[in-house]
Amino acid sequence: MDNCCFNRPFDDLSDDKVRLESESVLTIVERSDKKIWELCSSDILFDEISRMDDPVRREKVLILYASANVNIKMSDDIINRAKKLMQVNIKPFDALHIASAESINADVFLTTDKRLINASKRTNLGVRVLSNMEY
Repeated sequence: MDNCCFNRPFDDLSDDKVRLESESVLTIVERSDKKIWELCSSDILFDEISRMDDPVRREKVLILYASANVNIKMSDDIINRAKKLMQVNIKPFDALHIASAESINADVFLTTDKRLINASKRTNLGVRVLSNMEY
């Protein structure tokens, strides 16, 4: 999951879509805690979370993030792959997340970012990019 997924439970839940996405994220975290699914963390995701301006929200996100049971270390291969992904209009953090997921042959990369999902459909990726609601 990307940073927007980990943040979703702390967004305004008065919107039905946001609330459902939040519940989905919490279910994914719960399944990771129970070792039903593997939830991945990465050096780049930790870096992105660490840059969050709101310290209270950052701490809440880090609590969810701690449920990840696989960590992906940054490598030159990930950086080089991300550079190629940025050439097809994928934002730097998103490109690094996708390259990290590809590096471990993840089944899926989850996001709430519609723009990223649409961009991934136009690009040859080594991982499926889906809404957390689709998985």
